[in-house]
Amino acid sequence: MTFSINVNASALSALQNLNATSRDLEQTQTRINTGLRVSSAQENAAVFAIAQKLRGDLKGLNAVEQSLDRGISTVDVALAAATSISDLLLEMKEKAVAAADQGLDSTSRTALSLDFAALRDQISSIVQNAEFNGSNLIDSGSDAIVAITNADATQTLTVGHQNITLGSANIPITSGQLISTFTSASAAVTDVNSAIDNLNAVLTRLGAGANSLDQSRTFSSKLADVIEVGIGNLVDADLAKESATLQALQVKQQLGIQALSIANQSPQSILSLFQG
Repeated sequence: MTFSINVNASALSALQNLNATSRDLEQTQTRINTGLRVSSAQENAAVFAIAQKLRGDLKGLNAVEQSLDRGISTVDVALAAATSISDLLLEMKEKAVAAADQGLDSTSRTALSLDFAALRDQISSIVQNAEFNGSNLIDSGSDAIVAITNADATQTLTVGHQNITLGSANIPITSGQLISTFTSASAAVTDVNSAIDNLNAVLTRLGAGANSLDQSRTFSSKLADVIEVGIGNLVDADLAKESATLQALQVKQQLGIQALSIANQSPQSILSLFQG
């Protein structure tokens, strides 16, 4: 055995082991504090890069869901308005058919015409109020829903504008149309029947658009969940395992400190060689 006061090999070895234990302990504590097994590129560059890419996709899907939600709400408003107008048209048909009865007296026809006009004006009111987030799918404008459906905003889903204002191709009832005479009532029956048929087609198109938006929203939500689980599988720490590791390292650190203390005392034994 060689005794030296310049180099304490045992102490150096004990110190290296203690430093290694301290690094492992710090890493374990970081994992427990963050809940992540890989929290930076330094720990695992490849896994961290993949996780960051997936996090970007997840953020993109959040924007997709917001876009689809706006589209769904806008179409739902349009559908509700169009359905209400469809109900009004059915009432207007009843009035027009009743007024087209040649044996009806003028007073009764005038009363029916007033009811017809009131129902007609409600159509314009409903159309004007069928707006969501600044978009109106059923007025005389050209608004359309163009919702993004993928995380890169390269794919979209469109729900077209449907003009159901009075006097439009879909609603051939004019804003001043009445049924105060037999002739005008007969003409109104034809116009209302056309409006009902056209509006049914509009409801079909809006309904199909709403269904497509709902399906895309459901898929986006499921895809986001899958990606989030995937990220967790890549970078999340097993906290039960890390907890057990923490306790083991703490014990190991305490033993390392004791070993270093013992190693530092060994040079003192050299003094005994010089004692008489």
